[in-house]
Amino acid sequence: MGATSITSNSHRYSVPSSTPTAFSSQLKSSFKRPSLGFNSGGTELFGRRLRQSWCTAINGRGRGNVSAWDDKPYEVLLGGKKSYLDEQDVVSFLDPPRELIPLDSASYNPAAYLWKKIGDIPEERRKRLLHLLEPRLISRAWEIAGTRYEDPKLASKNASSFLSDGDGDIMLEVWNCRTSGGPLFLAWLKFFKKAIFCSKNREIYGRFHGESGLAGIASSISPLYFKVRQLKEVMSTEQPCDRAYEFGDGLFDLHEYPRGFPRPMKHSWPFNDQVIVYVRYVGPGLLIGQAWQEGAALEQVPRKLFSEILMVKDYASQVKRQ
Repeated sequence: MGATSITSNSHRYSVPSSTPTAFSSQLKSSFKRPSLGFNSGGTELFGRRLRQSWCTAINGRGRGNVSAWDDKPYEVLLGGKKSYLDEQDVVSFLDPPRELIPLDSASYNPAAYLWKKIGDIPEERRKRLLHLLEPRLISRAWEIAGTRYEDPKLASKNASSFLSDGDGDIMLEVWNCRTSGGPLFLAWLKFFKKAIFCSKNREIYGRFHGESGLAGIASSISPLYFKVRQLKEVMSTEQPCDRAYEFGDGLFDLHEYPRGFPRPMKHSWPFNDQVIVYVRYVGPGLLIGQAWQEGAALEQVPRKLFSEILMVKDYASQVKRQ
């Protein structure tokens, strides 16, 4: 059976040539990226299930005739780049097509669905979300993660066992991070790394540092260390959270820290002005934080230092104890 090539939204799809012309035209004009939700006719639309139903409808056969998407976990765009379906499921859920009617949030927990979809992405590919998620989607993920606390079972889940309880087998965790906006003097923190490590007294500490160039030099001269604490609420908004990174004045009494790390020094402004990053667990190996400058002066009004921070665990860089 021959096939007709259909191009839509920078994607190419094959439709059997025996498909009626009117149906082919309708498919071409109506194809949109699937997302969790319902259309006006009440048909369930999300992920691969929608793609498979289209393929079945086109071919007029049952489950024995599978979609081309079942052969591989990605589709090749016109430019030759690979678009992985599990990653696009996360993006589509955070940014659904306008014509879809969102599911009633009372009928399901959005945070549970997002957690599962992130878990579907292999560990080595989750860092691609740093570039796939636009700043507004990072903020949207923070909001959705807030519904996780409505379910006690979901609220007890951990995005990182080391971050939660100082896993004894792990000595150091590295996370790739991206902010969704901030002041120009903190531009070097747009893309950076976070290291989490455990001290001899079992306290958990961390450090933000630039990856290369001037950002790397700046973060070595004035290292940004913080202490990880369990905290259940963002002070300024009273919204729930899981952890807090407290920067303090930077002069932590660390007798042991990772090899190659500079010794702690007094933080420069604004990080010496009661800066705290409140963290929510979003999925396996994925966190989102909000940075607040709460101020040392009692009369100072707390303000967000910059927008949300997306943090993705780098599984290949974690260091285990010998």
